[in-house]
Formats: sequence, C-alpha cells, structure tokens
Amino acid sequence: MTAKHTIIFATGNRDKIREIREIIDDDTLEVLSMKEAGVATDPEETGTTFEENALIKAQSVYEEIQRQAAAGKFLLPVEEITVMSDDSGLCVDALDGAPGILSARYMGRDTDYRLKMEHIMDLLKDVHGEARSARFVAAVASVYADGTSRVVRGTMEGRIGYAISGEHGFGYDPFFYLPEYGMTSADISPEEKNRISHRGKALRSALQLLQARRGR
Repeated sequence: MTAKHTIIFATGNRDKIREIREIIDDDTLEVLSMKEAGVATDPEETGTTFEENALIKAQSVYEEIQRQAAAGKFLLPVEEITVMSDDSGLCVDALDGAPGILSARYMGRDTDYRLKMEHIMDLLKDVHGEARSARFVAAVASVYADGTSRVVRGTMEGRIGYAISGEHGFGYDPFFYLPEYGMTSADISPEEKNRISHRGKALRSALQLLQARRGR
C-alpha cells in the first residue's frame, strides 16, 4: 500500500480548507491546515500579484517546517510533505481590476463581506450588462520537499450581480453572477462550483504537477 503524501495548506480559513478538501479527492493524499500541522507563521503579503503572494505564504510555511525539523520538533516525515498556498480574489473590470489582491483586506480585513459586496454594487450602480464583467482568480503555489516550487493559476469568469443571493460558498460568492447558470456562485451546488471554480482549476493543475513528480 502506497504511503500517503501530506499536503500542508498555508491557510487558517476554515471555509477555504473545507473547500480544498472537497476538491482534492485522492486517497493517496492527506490535507492538513497549518494549525493541524503545528505550524504558525503569518508573513506579510508584499507581492504585487496573486502568484507572488501565494509563493510568499507557501515558502514561509516551508521554512518554518524546516526549522522545526532541524530542531527535532516536527513529527511528520518532511520528505513526504508538499506545502501549498493559494492567493485568490475578485477582479472587477469596471473598477480597473479592484479589489484584486486586496480582496480579503478590502475596506478592512475584518469588514463583513456583505458590506464589501454592497459597496461594490453601489460603485457599479450606473454600470450594466456585460460591462459588469469580473472574474475570480486563484494562484496556487507548491513548495516541494526539495525546496523547489511551482505556481499555477485558475480563473472563473462572471459578472457582478445586482443582488446578494445564495447559501453556499463564502466571501464574494453571493453576488458573483454566472450568466450560463442564471444564478450566483453561492446559488449553485458546492460540487458544481468546485468543478468550474478558479480554485478548483488551479488546485487540479497543482495536483497534476505533484502527482507527476511522484510518478503517479
């Protein structure tokens, strides 16, 4: 029986780690959050792109694991660990790509997402139809056991809706309208969202690269 390979995902967001586990459906892989792996690090996201910030977070966790392992304090086999991190956000064309890499910190990190969405809809009150085009972007960085890294990107195209709707998803999902479905990404099922989402696409690309390295 093949030993499981461990992915430590550099996030403390419970909704995100739940979604990641739903997307990564592979019995040979185990996904742990930073907390579950006993790793605490909070690097400053100084990058100017999603890719740069994803890599900053993944490398920070990788380096902390190496420090713990050198001190004999890390209990998992480091040769069977890949650190992954994503940096994702909403890019609205009519707002010149904002909020972009600042999506989580837009109007303040602790500001409720409903207030953020209402503010963006207000900014677009005179913008209609296809001019409300937007996309979710996710960059997933992987730092492998040997310290090498790769970063991949996924996107999901849509528009900013005129109302907040849906019980699924999180963040900006309830006002991200998908014309082909006639509903928001919080209205469609989690399974369908994971199939078409920016994070789902990027994660599947990252997993393909990882499994190729593992000879699978």
